[in-house]
Amino acid sequence: QVQVQESGPGLVKPSQTLSLTCTVSGDSVTTTNRGWSWIRQPPGKGLEWMALMTYDGSTWYNPSLKSRTAISRDTSKNQFSLQLTSVTPDDTATYYCAARLSMWPSGVDSEYDSWGQGTQVIVSS
Repeated sequence: QVQVQESGPGLVKPSQTLSLTCTVSGDSVTTTNRGWSWIRQPPGKGLEWMALMTYDGSTWYNPSLKSRTAISRDTSKNQFSLQLTSVTPDDTATYYCAARLSMWPSGVDSEYDSWGQGTQVIVSS
């Protein structure tokens, strides 16, 4: 059974770059037809899908975040990562990594078969 776990800083200053890593176990980031996503949930709001990387390295981005977001992977470590640049307090949220058996992006939580516990990120000076 695939498991994913987020890691990263809990506090980031405005204008800085947020970097998060998701470690995958029980499967490979290169498994055919797998998609690996970053999703966030601001306090009191719903889930917001941010980015997805497919098993072959293709990427999808939420258009509203595309200019500030980059998803990447390290196949040797079986990890994928998120970078969000020029953060503001509006980027304060719980950030999740998730896995699904599809190469297409989705913001629907039930369409993912594995979720990390989430990591809370606060953007504040």
